[in-house]
Amino acid sequence: MIDVLRKNIEKEIDILREISIFSKKLESANPTEKVLISESMEALRKRMRETNDLTKEILEKIQSATTLETREELAGIAPAKGNRKTRGERPLSSLVEKEKFLRELEITDKVLRRIKRRKTVEEVENEGFKEASGYLKFSNRFFLGSASNLVKKGYFSSLPSELKKSNLTILLETYISAMLMATFLSFVAALILVVFLLFFDITFGWPMINLYSGSTLTRLLRVIWLLLAIPMGVFLIFYYYPTLEKKAISSRINEELPFAVIHMNSISGSGIEPTGIFKIVAMSKEYPFLRKEIRKVLNQTNIYGYDLVSALNNVSKSTSNPKLAELFTGLATTINSGGSLSEFFAKRSESLLMSYRLEKEKAIKVAETAMDIYISVVIAAPMILMLMLVMVSVSGIQIGFTPYELTFMTIGGVALINIIFLVYLQTRKNLY
Repeated sequence: MIDVLRKNIEKEIDILREISIFSKKLESANPTEKVLISESMEALRKRMRETNDLTKEILEKIQSATTLETREELAGIAPAKGNRKTRGERPLSSLVEKEKFLRELEITDKVLRRIKRRKTVEEVENEGFKEASGYLKFSNRFFLGSASNLVKKGYFSSLPSELKKSNLTILLETYISAMLMATFLSFVAALILVVFLLFFDITFGWPMINLYSGSTLTRLLRVIWLLLAIPMGVFLIFYYYPTLEKKAISSRINEELPFAVIHMNSISGSGIEPTGIFKIVAMSKEYPFLRKEIRKVLNQTNIYGYDLVSALNNVSKSTSNPKLAELFTGLATTINSGGSLSEFFAKRSESLLMSYRLEKEKAIKVAETAMDIYISVVIAAPMILMLMLVMVSVSGIQIGFTPYELTFMTIGGVALINIIFLVYLQTRKNLY
């Protein structure tokens, strides 16, 4: 009967989640959808009341059974021999009663297996510590001492904060070791490339690779800059990668934050404590980026022993999103002053949702402008260029390039412009 009660409570939790999802969709639905959503929410509330009634009945039966056993023990009445239960066995009546309650709750064996499987998956996903990769171990073996000395001397002072805000699960010294190793390997690759270009020449014709027949000193002066440019580029990529990752996470949090605050608002209306609100949102899979920041708050309270106000203030200083930091700070102030959490979440959700809509409208306008530029540059310009190439080839004018080389350059230019546009659109997407 205890197992049935546990499944009954889990069913109530699932119903509450469905109600919160419908309430979130109700804000942006049209009149027809609002009617359907309201009917669905009313049906869920009815199921919730029925489930609560069953829960009361189960609790009353458990209480009455416990009271009866206690009275029998006090009176010295031993259980009958035929009614004794061995370890691991259950009487037939309890199994029949369990099946009856499962049928009333519309829970099948398939659903129970799914719940157990889901619990197993969640336990695997909650594993926070992972073994370092082979590249990191290899980098630490050669550059960990140098990285530690650089940190002690005060270099890379801004990198710890960026690593923390980017949610990269790697130590500062290990990351610097990986950066130094990548820079060294890129220097070796650049050296090999310089030696190759010193004796070979790459052309647009066929064959594309030929022996270089000019002055070796002149050739060396032309390609020697690669020894500095390639390692420096790799070093800068590693150095600014946490910053770029922080901005990407911040943009994802901006997309999740309005709906998460609406979810918090619906939960706070039930009178649950603030820590319980964060636990429900952290367990939800609808906010994969925001749940990491909320788990930081829960770790501050459960592991480090901070109170919720101090945890919110601490995490607000290390989060990558300024809106989330403002939310945590305002929430800490509201809790500390004894204000209404429901009213706070309601007002904050309205402002965040308005900001979300404005940002999406701005992103749409930027995409429309980029589309017009793309049509002009990538579609119209190559067609005009190809017509010019045909006219040049027919007229016989010498321009220094063969038609094959001009065609190759045109195709390469179009491909390069497409890549630039894809990078630009992806960057704008991360910003909005």
